Amino acid sequence: MSDNELGLFLRTRREAVTPAEVGLPAGPRRRTPGLRRAELATLAGVSVEYVTRLEQGRDRHPSVPVLSALADALRLGTAERVHLHRLGKALGGQFTCTGGALPNRSVRPTVRALLDHLEPAPALVLNRLGEILACTDAYRRLAEPVGLLDGERPNLARYVFTDPRARTTYPDWARTADQQVAALKQGPGRSDRQVAALMDELELAAGSEFTDRLANLPGLPDATGTERLHHPEAGELRLSYETLQLPADDDQRLLVHLPADPATAAALDRLAGRHPGALRVVPA
Repeated sequence: MSDNELGLFLRTRREAVTPAEVGLPAGPRRRTPGLRRAELATLAGVSVEYVTRLEQGRDRHPSVPVLSALADALRLGTAERVHLHRLGKALGGQFTCTGGALPNRSVRPTVRALLDHLEPAPALVLNRLGEILACTDAYRRLAEPVGLLDGERPNLARYVFTDPRARTTYPDWARTADQQVAALKQGPGRSDRQVAALMDELELAAGSEFTDRLANLPGLPDATGTERLHHPEAGELRLSYETLQLPADDDQRLLVHLPADPATAAALDRLAGRHPGALRVVPA
C-alpha cells in the first residue's frame, strides 16, 4: 500500500478531470486528457510547487482551507470530499475513524429483520474486512454454489484474490478486484491492524495482482453499479447493486442486488422457485 495515499488520490483525481470540465482550453501537446499540475494550482489558488509536493508526499500537512480549495478545483463529489478529509486526518498515522476497535462481526436484530424484508433480492451485510456476516436466502442461492460462503468467516476480498473459482464467478474479474482493494483502502487502511493483516495475507497469496492495485488505486469503491456474475445453474447474470452504509458504530455496509435485465430477473425467479415477476428489473 502506498505510504502517500493523499498524493495518490489527488493525482488520480487530477488526471480524471478534463480541462473542458473546469472551463479551460485543452491546448496543444497535451500528454494526458486530465489537468496539468499548473492548471490545478491555478484553480485552487496555490503554487504548482505545492501541488507537486503534495502529490509526491513531500508535504503531508495541508491545511483544511487548502484541501477545500483542491476539492473545489477538482469538482469532487460529497463521497470524494469525505474521503479526502479522512486522508488528511490520517496523515502521519495519528488518527483513525475506528479508534482501534476490532471489526464488528455482530449484526443487529433490526438489520437482520431488514434483510428478511429484502427477500427475494440477493443482499448481504459486510464489515470493513469484507467478511460476509449475514445474507438473504436469495444471496445464499447465488453464493453457495460458487464457494463464496465457504469457511467459518467467508470473506469477499479473500475469495476474489485467492479462490480460483473467482475468475469464473466474476467475468469482469479485474474490475471486481479493483473494487475490493478500493473498499479495503477506503476506511482506515493499514492504520487498522486487522485490515493490515488481511492486506499482508493477500499480498503473499495474490502477488502483483493485489500489490499493484494497492499501490495505484485510490480507496473509493463504487457505491452503485452493475456487475456480472456467472452461476453454475442460472448462467450469466447482470446485477445492479446499491451499497447502503449502516450507522458508523456498526462499521458495516448493506449490499443489495437487483436484476439489471429481464433474463436475470427470470433466472433469479427460477432459482427461487417463484413465478416470473417476483423481482422487477432495475436498468443500469
